[in-house]
Amino acid sequence: MKKLFFTVLSVFLLLAGFSGCLKPENTVTGAETTSENTEKTYVSKSDTFSDSDYETDYGESGSVQIQLQGDSAEAGSDSVKISGSAVSVTEEGTYILSGSLDDGMIIIDAPDTAKVRLVLSGVNINCETSAALYILSADKVFVTLADGSENTLSNGGTFTAIDDNSIDGAVFSKQDLTLNGTGSLSVISPAGHGVVCKDDLVITGGTYDVTSASHGLDVNDSICITGDVSLTIDAGKDGIHSENNDDDSLGLVYIFGGVIDVESEGDGIRAGASMQIEDGVFQILAGGGSENGSKENSGFYGGFMGRAPGRSSQSSEAQTDQASMKGIKSAGAMMISRGDFSIDSADDAVHSNASITVSGGVFEIATGDDAFHADDTLTVTDGQINISESYEGLEALHLDIQGGDIALVASDDGLNAAGGTDFSGMTGGRDGMFGGPGGGMSSNSDGSITISGGTLSVTASGDGIDANGSVEISGGMITIVGPAQGDTATLDYDTSAVITGGTFIGTGAAGMARTFSDSEQGVIAVSVGSQAAGTSVTIADSKGNVFLTHEPDLSFSLIIFSSPDLTAGETYVVTVGTNVVRTQAK
Repeated sequence: MKKLFFTVLSVFLLLAGFSGCLKPENTVTGAETTSENTEKTYVSKSDTFSDSDYETDYGESGSVQIQLQGDSAEAGSDSVKISGSAVSVTEEGTYILSGSLDDGMIIIDAPDTAKVRLVLSGVNINCETSAALYILSADKVFVTLADGSENTLSNGGTFTAIDDNSIDGAVFSKQDLTLNGTGSLSVISPAGHGVVCKDDLVITGGTYDVTSASHGLDVNDSICITGDVSLTIDAGKDGIHSENNDDDSLGLVYIFGGVIDVESEGDGIRAGASMQIEDGVFQILAGGGSENGSKENSGFYGGFMGRAPGRSSQSSEAQTDQASMKGIKSAGAMMISRGDFSIDSADDAVHSNASITVSGGVFEIATGDDAFHADDTLTVTDGQINISESYEGLEALHLDIQGGDIALVASDDGLNAAGGTDFSGMTGGRDGMFGGPGGGMSSNSDGSITISGGTLSVTASGDGIDANGSVEISGGMITIVGPAQGDTATLDYDTSAVITGGTFIGTGAAGMARTFSDSEQGVIAVSVGSQAAGTSVTIADSKGNVFLTHEPDLSFSLIIFSSPDLTAGETYVVTVGTNVVRTQAK
């Protein structure tokens, strides 16, 4: 398999015979070897997919026709073995399937060097007790949806062992699997996963509708999606789940395009290692949405159409994943450069156990917990982010905002930098409400918030900016609207808050008021008494030149304003409603 990745500083090319998604090795930084889970790694689209992944042309004259006939089948080749309603493909080649099996299955059992293409041309295959499509042995299998065709692969509600593989999906592949074409495929699995791939899953075309009691797509090594793909998933657990229990450098998600609509009881999209999204349209409803952020998860997790799962082993597995109801989640680095995202989640909307980099995209987010959460660093360089509902808007050990247009509403802190791990990242909705081991990130005073550009508008019921550590502002336009009462502050920090550039306007409570500890431009901080929401605020110099006109959406008793236009030591006129206050900039 060709393997390509590069860190922010270096590029390494590892070649070993490409056959699907890339699998980054550990990277070497200086004298230390760093797991892919904690290293920022990138792959390119051109090196992620092979030409064969896009290939959908096939010649009927050189292909084997397989006609499914309810309880039997016919084929004109010795490479197809038929036993009742079980159809086995044993050699490399292209096979065109049509018709239906009421209770049967297609088995790919070819040499491990064979590349097999299945063309689904109007098939309806149901297997009551196993996978409708079982890929046991081959080098790689391509499933092509014939143009205009409608196809269905389904399980009947139970899984009974037929060999030493624990088949638990309506489609179950032990080998690399590519799905492409221009037709449609429905996958129905009332007792387990929809599509299972124990290696790499690639999707480059087609329309898919997956309904499953467990994960919609369950992949061991990697899933790569691009092209004209429409993927709709209704899952009793995670919508898209990529994880390798034996190798934590695997469990990768790469999405370069497509329309992805997920409704899941668990996470919408989950990567056990890293996640990279470069384009696509995403509609994700996880855990019932933000309205469930303060509620226990449903007692019946992993159910399907009101019926209990068919496998008793699922209960323990469900308990393991029960608490996580995030929109998109990765254990390692997450990189988002483009795409349209609409996420409504009970738990964090966008979450990484390591770091997140957002360099573009349009986000509409409602969440019962954090909108964006990174255990280490959250970096935003560009993008449009609108957070209509959250507990905390942006939370990480280190917040680095370099650009973008961000508007957020938070029922607690707008921006929070804290040292340690957010236990709510493992326990569902708001901290501790799901019976998890603690509430929120620990406070070690080593967090940081750095803002160097962009437009940031924060409406918070808690602190506007809260750093368990330091705050540094050198650019951007920052507007903080906080409440007038309670144990809250417009600007809260442990060690220092320095402003050297940009414009900052904050309103909120005066009781816990703090201003910048140091600055290279003028700062005004003034208590103005109790003021109603919508009261006009104007700041001008002694000559009447107006620097600010502002109408906070919440009541307030404090104003903090800093701008490169202000000069320390000069007197300015602050007009609040009909009240006029003269104050000196610091």
